[in-house]
Amino acid sequence: MSAEAVIQIRNLSKIYRDFWGRKKVRALNSLSLEVYRGEVFGLLGPNGSGKTTTMKLLLGLLFPTEGEISILGKSATDVSKNERIGYLPEESYLYRFLNANETLDFYGRLFNMSGETRRKRTEELIEMVGLQHARRRQLKEYSKGMTRRIGLAQALINDPDLVLLDEPTSGLDPQGSRDMKDLIMRLKSQGKTVIMSSHLLADVQDVCDRIAILYGGELKELGRVDELLKERNVSQMQTSSISDACLDEVKAVLAKHNVEFHKVDHPTNSLEELFLKTVERSQQRPGQRYVPESEAAKGGTAS
Repeated sequence: MSAEAVIQIRNLSKIYRDFWGRKKVRALNSLSLEVYRGEVFGLLGPNGSGKTTTMKLLLGLLFPTEGEISILGKSATDVSKNERIGYLPEESYLYRFLNANETLDFYGRLFNMSGETRRKRTEELIEMVGLQHARRRQLKEYSKGMTRRIGLAQALINDPDLVLLDEPTSGLDPQGSRDMKDLIMRLKSQGKTVIMSSHLLADVQDVCDRIAILYGGELKELGRVDELLKERNVSQMQTSSISDACLDEVKAVLAKHNVEFHKVDHPTNSLEELFLKTVERSQQRPGQRYVPESEAAKGGTAS
């Protein structure tokens, strides 16, 4: 994975105000994180945690109250950066009376793509999302899974470098969820950066390299999924950590009894367990937030 940061967020805060300009809701509070090129990044949190607000800020649909966002080397408020971004909202707003071919052609026109390029991308994407059999059916006849597939194809029509997916597996059956996750991994193999927001923690665990957990608009956990889920003080043998000498003796005993030895590692929790623990801890200690090491080195502390 490249260390190049595609997104840099520094001390980002967003306050929603009422008609009179009074503070109504603090949706984000001093959020700082980076997303690197070529990774799949998961944005998690319960309802009201700030996930959707973060997505809208990245797209430039909202303006921050405080802080800075750099995305693809430009400010989030620079609309030209959206030419390199694909976005799949939780509810795809597509024209129901168009078919798949017409839908992709329409969105290709919005990017001023030539007719030849539109036809080529349409063919590639319909095959990629597995809708060859339904390409000429009106979208009103599509199932939920088919709608999500054409929605993803629409998000990729401009061959974006960065793809934002809001609840990509929402409403899908297990097979549809598996297909969507396979498509996400395919995007990663193509070198694209993917940010996905989801309530389905098992799906995030399956595809994401790193995750951020938000609660109450604050960052509570940030890191690689495999690292965050590891129980470092327990081995897979369900004992406390053992020395190499002790391990050699254990191997010898196992070999004596013709038991095949595979490996010693640290067991992991599920992502769901980590998520619930983070929320519980956040409720018990309100105001405490995660501070990246780079910010802590500058004098920042968890509050």
